[in-house]
This record gives sequence, structure tokens and C-alpha cells, in this order.
Amino acid sequence: MPNFAGTWKMKSSENFEELLKALGVNAMLRKVACAAASKPHVEIRQNGEQFYIKTSTTVRTTEINFQIGQEFYEETVDGRKCKSLATWETENKMTCRQTLLDGNGPKTYWTRELRGNELILMFGADDVVCTRIYVRE
Repeated sequence: MPNFAGTWKMKSSENFEELLKALGVNAMLRKVACAAASKPHVEIRQNGEQFYIKTSTTVRTTEINFQIGQEFYEETVDGRKCKSLATWETENKMTCRQTLLDGNGPKTYWTRELRGNELILMFGADDVVCTRIYVRE
């Protein structure tokens, strides 16, 4: 079983603003979000297949608790409420499909994968993908 637990700091980020555009976030809010999300701090606690993930930025903190294979509620990157299901894609990679509770929008998902000492986080909205690489603190 991979060990995602620990505190993580972002090393690089690609396509975050493009992801927000795909989600329909207006230009002013995108600028604020990109500035705030430039140095997120991530804390992950793991007990087997039970996960707690807290992501903190200067503007917003999000927390999710979930069990692999069981539906849970969370918010998309742009703050819309959704029902989610995380499953193992490979031994070191989980994929989470999100279903909006209200309204329409692109199909969204995230993945988290351990590669050596790095955590690769990908957010997707239809065909637009944001990739963020974290290293353990």
C-alpha cells in the first residue's frame, strides 16, 4: 500500500489558469485564485484506504475525508458541490471522478499519484488538465 501521508509543498504547477478558464471562472477571480494558489500547503493523513487531505492557501482551505471505493461529498476546484468516488487506478495512483450536485459544467476529476518522493496531483475539466508536483516537507 502506498504511503501518501505527510506534509507536501508545491514544486511546480502547469495549466492552473487554463483549468479555471475551462471551469468558467471569470478573469478577475482567476488572477486572485492563481496568486493565492501559487504556494499551497497540503497535509495528508492516511489509515489504510481512509484519507484526510487538507489543502491550505492564503485565501481558502479545503478538507476532504474519504475511503477508497466509497462515495463522498466535496467541492470542485471552483467551489461547486459534487459527489465523488475515489478508486485505485494503479498501485500508486488514485483517481477521483466528480459528479456535480446542481447545474451543468465540464466533467471534472482529480488524480493523486506517488512517484518516488513526489506527489503528482492532476485536476481535469473535460480535456483541460492541470498538473501540480509536490515534494515532502
